[in-house]
Amino acid sequence: MATVIPFRGILYNPEKVDDIADVMAPPFDVVSEAERQELHERHPYNSIRLTLGKTDASTPNGTDWIPKAARYLENWLKAGILVQDNSPTLYFTARTYFHDLKQVTRFGFIALVGLEPFEKRVVLPHEKTFSNVRAQRLALMQACHANFAPIFSLYSDPQNDIIVHLKAAVFDKAPDIDFVDHDSQRHRMWRLTDPSVHRTVLEVLKDKKIYLADGHHRYTTALNYQAWMRSQHPDLPKDHPANYVMMYLTAMEDPGLTILPAHRLLKKVPVETRATLIPKAGKYFDITTLPFKGKEREKILVEFISLLKANAPKNVIGVFMKDHQEFYLLVLKSKIMDRLFGKEIEAAFRYFDVTVLTRLLMMEVLGFDESRLDDANLIGYDSTAEGAVEAITRGDYDIAFILNPTRIEQMKTVADKGLIMPRKATYFYPKVGSGIVMHRLIPESL
Repeated sequence: MATVIPFRGILYNPEKVDDIADVMAPPFDVVSEAERQELHERHPYNSIRLTLGKTDASTPNGTDWIPKAARYLENWLKAGILVQDNSPTLYFTARTYFHDLKQVTRFGFIALVGLEPFEKRVVLPHEKTFSNVRAQRLALMQACHANFAPIFSLYSDPQNDIIVHLKAAVFDKAPDIDFVDHDSQRHRMWRLTDPSVHRTVLEVLKDKKIYLADGHHRYTTALNYQAWMRSQHPDLPKDHPANYVMMYLTAMEDPGLTILPAHRLLKKVPVETRATLIPKAGKYFDITTLPFKGKEREKILVEFISLLKANAPKNVIGVFMKDHQEFYLLVLKSKIMDRLFGKEIEAAFRYFDVTVLTRLLMMEVLGFDESRLDDANLIGYDSTAEGAVEAITRGDYDIAFILNPTRIEQMKTVADKGLIMPRKATYFYPKVGSGIVMHRLIPESL
């Protein structure tokens, strides 16, 4: 079903870049403005210049940096800062990090995957995307003709046979890349050029579905880029790079796979709307209020998070608002979603926390419409409750909705049924960013 092939990746030249950690960047959609600035200052060749350059706030759609990104790419290739591998390669990776005070390692590999329309049911999405983000990403791809960061994707492999085979292929080899990033996570990568290893791995994968974990905007953009290329070149050959997209693939059963919550942060919510949120929500939720004064907040926040996790089997949503000296825990009343949305929302994800939040709290209670939900400039995300609360305290946002994480089996169920969850329903961790390997979408680079 899935077409997965090795490729000649483009990597940073270790003779030009002493520490790969200095040129790494997270995916564009989780980079704050402060982080963007810091990454630009960290190193003159940091990959953030290719994925999210500095922009003039007065420029429509914030795309004035894109021509600069294209020039950076061409100049870095000419100067040997970026170099292309000589042979088709699978890039086997190990990412070691701490989660819940335990050290874990997630294994995966980077390859090209043939683009398939979602209706073919080969590559499966599970959440919506923002229209303005898709437009910006397409402009970047049209200017640079490149994938700068692999799309984070999953496949089902209960016995983890593929990773076991890849581990065996490198057991006596030192990694080609081995560094610790600025978040104290260790990255290792091995180049696998043996065609027999390729055949074994790709033979197993050809009968599997690919699930998009992180990178829905980029995959949709790759489809749009492919359509644009076909409009320019009606005889586009099947093996043209535009028919593929670079992906990082790991088994959804891998012990190192972690899903964090994606807490919602809302901007431009009027004072009167915030004032009526909890009273209106009382019609649908049982509400617990945790007040605090001044320095008590940190202690009460710990209790708040503990109660949120303890109620995970229920539909529970935490709320913290600007200028409010309390946290709220909202536990959904029995069968409310069936009564209100039984004919509108599929049963398979009617009671997911993100569905309850989006359809009931944000649309029914707050009165948001689809255009408000589609405005990426008005909604932020944070993977930690502490970070979300701090964003409200600083005044960056007006309301934080604190969630428990979506479970992997929930995501798989939705994707298998061809359904779509609300935007940013999952937060797979650690993210797969830019800087490890890139791919050109023009034949001359192959």
